[in-house]
Amino acid sequence: MAMGAGSTGVGGGRRHRRRPVMAEINVTPMVDVMLVLLIIFMVSAPLLTVGVPVDLPQSQAKSLDQDKEPLAVSVNDKGQIFLQNTEVKIEELVAKMKAITETRQGAEERIFVRGDKKVDYGTVMRVMGALSGAGFKRVALVTEVEQGS
Repeated sequence: MAMGAGSTGVGGGRRHRRRPVMAEINVTPMVDVMLVLLIIFMVSAPLLTVGVPVDLPQSQAKSLDQDKEPLAVSVNDKGQIFLQNTEVKIEELVAKMKAITETRQGAEERIFVRGDKKVDYGTVMRVMGALSGAGFKRVALVTEVEQGS
């Protein structure tokens, strides 16, 4: 017996065409995750800029444009001196500043001195004098913009 062209034999069966592989990526979950991360970073970014709490005096001077993080020396209302966010003694201040500026730009780096408005004027001047005497020529005082004028 001969088999016809349309009949199926044992072990035969219909031939199936394979479907082409779907090469699309579903980006909706990725976009959802990115939006959640964006919101988290937007909320948490202002909280990361916490420094030494200093009540700055006010002035009418214009602000300076800076594109990198400046070196900041702060004097709080108790007379404690902070380099960035770390408390230092005035005797150690110059040595630590020189170590930091060697890795950065050098003595031409601008240094911002933030003094609480309740701190003794002489304490701020001792800090500025120590920095100036060590060869740092670009020392500036930081104030807040005066309100109501």
